[in-house]
Amino acid sequence: MTGIYGVLQMGRQALATQQTGINVTAGNIANVNTPGYSRKRPVMETLPPVTTGEAQIGTGVTTREIERAYDRHLTDQIADESEHLGKWEAEKDGLERVEMVFNESSGFGLSQYLGEFWNAWEDLVNNPSGASERKMLAGAGETLAAYFQRTYNDLCEIQDELNRSVGQTVDAINLKAGEIAGLNEKIIRVETGGVNANDYRDSRDMLVKELSRMVDVAVSEQENGALVITLGDGNRLVEGSSSFDLTTLKNRSGLDDVAWASNPTASINASISGGMLDGCLEVRDAAIPGYKNDLEDLAEAIKTKVNELHKKGYGLDGTTDKEFFAGSLSQNNFAISTDISEDVNKIAASATLTGLPGDSANAMAIAELQYDLTMDNGTASFNEHYIALVSRVGQDVQRATAGYDQQEAMLSHLENRRESISGVSLDEEMINMLQFETAYEAAAKLINTVDKMLDTLMSIV
Repeated sequence: MTGIYGVLQMGRQALATQQTGINVTAGNIANVNTPGYSRKRPVMETLPPVTTGEAQIGTGVTTREIERAYDRHLTDQIADESEHLGKWEAEKDGLERVEMVFNESSGFGLSQYLGEFWNAWEDLVNNPSGASERKMLAGAGETLAAYFQRTYNDLCEIQDELNRSVGQTVDAINLKAGEIAGLNEKIIRVETGGVNANDYRDSRDMLVKELSRMVDVAVSEQENGALVITLGDGNRLVEGSSSFDLTTLKNRSGLDDVAWASNPTASINASISGGMLDGCLEVRDAAIPGYKNDLEDLAEAIKTKVNELHKKGYGLDGTTDKEFFAGSLSQNNFAISTDISEDVNKIAASATLTGLPGDSANAMAIAELQYDLTMDNGTASFNEHYIALVSRVGQDVQRATAGYDQQEAMLSHLENRRESISGVSLDEEMINMLQFETAYEAAAKLINTVDKMLDTLMSIV
């Protein structure tokens, strides 16, 4: 269209286009602190010109699309690193709780109570008929057994907490998967009409990042813009507008394994290799059972060795064949035997019946058990075995902390790169706003000029 009305149309189109630029800039400024938001930019292009005689005349400007500042490869990297960070985060949190159980810095750890127990036997050696020494020994044995049991039960409680975390994480995964499927549907619907669903895509990328932090996923995009998300076992969690739920099932240990709701009897734990879910399973199913086994081995070895010698000795009342310790950690009943708790005179300090009450040979033999290499295939004493266990816990915590710190630094670096590409700079947006505002005012003046031209034309007629 040419002529005066063509100029009027160009002015109107220019107003609308610059208004779009102002609206987009305003949206960027409004979302400067919105997590996951990608900066938007209006892509302007000239309208097709018209040919008059030997010349072409422009017909104005229009907004071709609203473009999102976005790097797909970087987004995928962030999702991948989020998987590793989630795994280390869960391991670090779980192991730090375990470390507190084995905290020896307060002076009230198991090493302290082991030392008091052996010292009580040595005190009995010096005065085998002493009532106070016998009561102190029974008390030291009770305290040691109780601390063993409390430590073991604390580990069981942490294991149960991690088990609940597995169920909660599965529920969160299902929720995120459903939200991603819903956004897939919206993106398909919007982009089928030829419009970029930029805000929906931003929201979906954030959900994928959050999902990746929970479990390892493989993400691919279809031609229609929908994402397909697959778990490690090859089954799809999200496909188009559909999501497929996970569930939990009880394993032989009474803990929750992860399974597909469509096949709730088949565990997929072995295929999970990243995210918080993997970290929880690793600590719950590998680390803590290992610590519990070591603690059980130590308690059972002390119980067995002390009882073997104690049953051979004689109490002040001449009784023999009495156990000092009874029960087990796994049965939650590890303690000194009722024979000893009810009558400390049955503590067998004497090696012979004829040596009563002054013989303390059996008490000496029991006291010297602390130096015997009875643990780890005859390479460590009771105390050395426990110190090794505490050291292993500390090393595991250090490993998880180092992994977490490294991944956090890596993810922070990638997030900063993303921000440099997709983030909003208020300085830049204010410059853009000024440019669009100036262009808008110029378009308005153009329309005003055309209006005056029409008035002049009408006055001539």
